Amino acid sequence: MAAAACVVAAVGTVTGMVSALDDDRGSDEARPQATRSPSLRPKPAAPRTPEPSPSPSLSRSSASPSPSRTSPKPSPKPTATKTTETVAASARLYRYPDSQVLDWVADNPTDPRIEVIKSRIADHPAAVWFADYTPSDITARVSAVTSGGSAQGRVPVVVPYAIPDRDCGGASQGGAPDLDAYDAWIDKFAAGLGSDEVIVILEPDSIAQSDCLSSAQRVDRFASLARAGRVLKEANPKARVYYDAGHSEWNAPDKQAALLGKAGAASAGSSDGVFSNVSNFNPTSAEVTYTRQVLDALAGPAGLGAVIDTSRNGNGAPADGAWCDPAGRKLGPPPTLSTGEERIDAYLWVKLPGESDGCKGAAGTFSPGYAYDLAR
Repeated sequence: MAAAACVVAAVGTVTGMVSALDDDRGSDEARPQATRSPSLRPKPAAPRTPEPSPSPSLSRSSASPSPSRTSPKPSPKPTATKTTETVAASARLYRYPDSQVLDWVADNPTDPRIEVIKSRIADHPAAVWFADYTPSDITARVSAVTSGGSAQGRVPVVVPYAIPDRDCGGASQGGAPDLDAYDAWIDKFAAGLGSDEVIVILEPDSIAQSDCLSSAQRVDRFASLARAGRVLKEANPKARVYYDAGHSEWNAPDKQAALLGKAGAASAGSSDGVFSNVSNFNPTSAEVTYTRQVLDALAGPAGLGAVIDTSRNGNGAPADGAWCDPAGRKLGPPPTLSTGEERIDAYLWVKLPGESDGCKGAAGTFSPGYAYDLAR
């Protein structure tokens, strides 16, 4: 079985990810700081009974330390009509003009890998992470991203990642010192959301990876997450807030839905649905099936949907359970707001393709070799 997002990167104040669909990088003063994405690794999951699959291609693996024991079947080539729809939908997502991959492209114009990395990674929109606890400037930093999206009529994707006790005290421990401080930080984060469309990926790992907390601590965390969703949506009614569903090889759908319900994910006042597969490798088809099962078990409003991280799931999960920059992985479906799948609101690149888990380079830093392997 497998595996969930557990952070291993040291998350400092470094520049964030990918930008507006033109190539204008702007002046340095126009490039506000955002945090690079942490590196997220699989976490062993307890064995559970596999559930019936609607088709052979969506079959679950038996319990094992591997994220996936099956290889996804090749997808049929899209028709010209489908390609046009995907490009148009992708163009609605905002590509933030400050990232490690864009810096590498600018600094290495003669590198033989540049065209592949630029066209297949750097030119695509991706999430912007805010993983360092900096109350003094968080509003301005979030506003820099959302206002950039608004100016182009495009939708940014932002990731608040500052919940206390994140990563269960592991390599990516950090965040706010306590939940009162976190609540105040979320207030400041929400103040930067603006008034136009924005997608919020609320605290990866915060729900699926909560088993290290005591019962009382979990109740308190979930109360803060429910509050966070309400605050974000009250600050900007056009914000779409998604909660942590782990991924298809972690908790069973009914167990994850029960946790999500306690964290406010079933309430229209705080939630637009769930996200899955952040920094993981599970096939898109498996995540589509899984998130629908979670939504069914969650029994929230009919409008709740799901978003799936497809940043590096093109070849599915490695059979040996490797999680740290495993060989043979590929980019998944490009980011889009038009998936063609019922109840699946978007495919997003939440994990930033080419940023290392810590094996191809320092955790959270851009590795052109890893990026090229993913993209070619």
